[in-house]
Amino acid sequence: MKTFTHTVTDELGIHARPAGHLVNMAKNFEDTIIIKKGDKEADAKKLLQVMSLGAKMGDTLVFEIDGENEDNTLLKVEEFVKENF
Repeated sequence: MKTFTHTVTDELGIHARPAGHLVNMAKNFEDTIIIKKGDKEADAKKLLQVMSLGAKMGDTLVFEIDGENEDNTLLKVEEFVKENF
């Protein structure tokens, strides 16, 4: 399992458009991608779960990636998150 942490910098937090893009991208990977915010967690391949995190500017998220291609998946997801969240 690989992990990385990201603090949300978008003043709108994780709203529908970037969350939808994340979900669509995550579905391209076979690896499991879990996002954690405090005691909440979401499957990055499920829009309602990602939105239910209620991530706002300044919140810290932990991304856990598990699978056969986790190194590549981590790089792609981390790049996307830094550019969009």
